[in-house]
Amino acid sequence: MVFMKPVIGEQLGLERITYVEEKAVYLTQPPSDSIRLFVVNEKGFIQIIKNGNTLKKPFLDISDQVQSSSKAKEKKGLLGLAFHPNYIKNGFFYLSYFNKQDTLVVSRFNVTKNIEIADKHSEKAILKVEKNSNSSFSGHLIFGPNDGFLYISLGENKHHHSVSSNSLDLTNFYGKVLRVDVNNNFPYSIPDDNPFVGDFYKKAEIFCYGLQNPRRFSFDKNTNELIISDISQKSWQEINWNNWENSKKANFGWDITEGNHCVDQETFCDTSGLMMPLFEYPSPSQVSYMQKLMNMGSKRTYGCEVVGGYVYRGDKHDSLYGSYVFGDFCSNQIWVLSKKNNRITIKNIKNKLKKNSQTFPLTISSFGEDNFQELYVVDYMGTIYKFISN
Repeated sequence: MVFMKPVIGEQLGLERITYVEEKAVYLTQPPSDSIRLFVVNEKGFIQIIKNGNTLKKPFLDISDQVQSSSKAKEKKGLLGLAFHPNYIKNGFFYLSYFNKQDTLVVSRFNVTKNIEIADKHSEKAILKVEKNSNSSFSGHLIFGPNDGFLYISLGENKHHHSVSSNSLDLTNFYGKVLRVDVNNNFPYSIPDDNPFVGDFYKKAEIFCYGLQNPRRFSFDKNTNELIISDISQKSWQEINWNNWENSKKANFGWDITEGNHCVDQETFCDTSGLMMPLFEYPSPSQVSYMQKLMNMGSKRTYGCEVVGGYVYRGDKHDSLYGSYVFGDFCSNQIWVLSKKNNRITIKNIKNKLKKNSQTFPLTISSFGEDNFQELYVVDYMGTIYKFISN
């Protein structure tokens, strides 16, 4: 592992790259591509940014089969995109979206001979999960950097006032991160080292559980550590940052705990065997969502919807190296979380970034990472930013 010394006086900022259509929710880049960035739009299409310009024709448009959100916080529609590690040869990429029947679908698609156009009719569904409530439902997709397996996150699918939690029930997929092998058999096979393989009463696809709404998660490319941001509907947003082995079979506690706190704060809760978060921050429920969105709420409003990011491993911003960069959708804060020798430090860099940027995101919906491990910020309203420094 390489550790870089911070540059004295390094001035971090955000550079506006380009505009895409509103309701942008994610940005990523295919393997071995250095000039194209792909932006997921909740309405059901994917746009390409090529050399800083947004192409007019979308890479893929499945808006006719996607149920999009009517509210910014619902997060339905097209949610996730992951390119196969061998994409340059097989042309496979994977999407997660809500169809018109309100079912979460994970499907494989193919690119055409034109690398900037996908084949809409090549869809092969590999997983379908019904959504029976109005709660958010995650749908993030990542290929593991070390094992090449597909990781899929799903939300808890129950309102926080429900009596029981699906997240702790290992007979379903809700409130879990799944891990499947899409390289052998169709639609997938189960990796031999998944934690519940061979247990008839538990879903073998489950990698970890006890989550509420793990809308974004990522791997540290250097250490293979898994970082899961879990969105709260109640009181505490949380960041779970653990090594891969400790993440495997981990129970993150919902709905016994939220953050480091018992959900029912009037009674004692048994936290033995639970994986507690590395970091948490409050989200006061008494401030309305619109107030939070406009950043005009109570001074106690620290945020209401954590936006998971990445551990920075690029070579342009030494002061960020090895730290986890993440934010909040409602308060538009951006933090840098570092851990070393069992000590954590957290810095709010929003004001620093705004000072050194001509514009700043209105509503942070996602962070992105390119193949050089440089970081981007996706504004839900359609502006794409890149981290820069002097």
